[in-house]
Amino acid sequence: MPKRIVFLFAAVCLAGRSAVGQPLPSPAAGHFYHGSYPGGISGEEDDLTVRDVQTYEGIVRQKVAWVYFSNNWYADRRFPVKTAKWIREHGAVPYIRLMLRSRNHSVGKPEKSFTLQAIIDGKFDGDLNAWGHAAAAFGSPLIVEYGTEANADWFGWNGRFHGGGTKDGFGDPRMADGPERFVAAYRHIVDTIGSSGAKNITWVFHLDVSQSPEADWNRFENYYPGSDYVQWIGVSCYGPQKPTDEEDECASFREKFDPVYPRIVRLAPDKPVMIAEFGCTSGCPHVRAEVWAGAALKDILSGRWPQVRGFSWWNEHWENDNTPAHNTTMRVQDNPSLGRAFRDILKQHASSLATIDGVPAGRPEERR
Repeated sequence: MPKRIVFLFAAVCLAGRSAVGQPLPSPAAGHFYHGSYPGGISGEEDDLTVRDVQTYEGIVRQKVAWVYFSNNWYADRRFPVKTAKWIREHGAVPYIRLMLRSRNHSVGKPEKSFTLQAIIDGKFDGDLNAWGHAAAAFGSPLIVEYGTEANADWFGWNGRFHGGGTKDGFGDPRMADGPERFVAAYRHIVDTIGSSGAKNITWVFHLDVSQSPEADWNRFENYYPGSDYVQWIGVSCYGPQKPTDEEDECASFREKFDPVYPRIVRLAPDKPVMIAEFGCTSGCPHVRAEVWAGAALKDILSGRWPQVRGFSWWNEHWENDNTPAHNTTMRVQDNPSLGRAFRDILKQHASSLATIDGVPAGRPEERR
């Protein structure tokens, strides 16, 4: 196993040295953070264990820089200190999806409790302040996002549910109310948590390469909270997510990301970009997961998109119907060819994989 390179961020980072009380720096050009959502049990992305991370790392034979997971407010509005601590002890940074959603949340349905207007009006400020105090007490670096895939209406914070393209119900009459409310809610969350002293958070604005609905007002540019509120841009880019997906849903990562990347650069030329989520199911007859993922990894690590400085695979599985052959699995442990593609490509680029300064390196027996 190649020895991992530990970078001296004071010399090579674009964004300064990472330490307690400071946000995550960007690696030097040509270097990348490798993270993962390693997969849980329930599908709610909040029940991970260290064993899930170890399984993923054991297959790809590289340690991760961050572990991605959800903090679902229908289950607990508190800072997820237990999960964050074991991730830090493992030698990685907690990457928290701040999911303000109700227990009865449904794909493509409006949120009933944690609406954008309720957030803007301060109805959850007590919870956000407490969350911020706990995050500050945690001390070491955290990555946090609110409004995952904001330009897609499968989540309740999409503008479709908050005024859409109308311009006479909120704020600036020149701007679409839905995205404008999202920006105001995002800024309110960052300001409220930040006022509690949580200066160790790196905030991510997370978009999807596709958009739903297909309308000009719903372009991801309209949701951007601004450079004062965001340190990184996150992107989701998936291949087929079900074995039953049609061939026209199986475009390569490059085909999907190439048209979006110049828009990101124009929007935020000074921000590093992470592929916060990418994945491809096994079992689709139109494209093999190892081929799709291998091409994506090679393109990312080649520097084809210079502002991209990190990536994380969505290592998940789920049932789609009562037919087992239709089950989705993106897990590297379920597909030896997929695991081998990750292992071989990451090995070839091991010297380009950056560690995060200011984070414990994990117990000796966990290091590779």
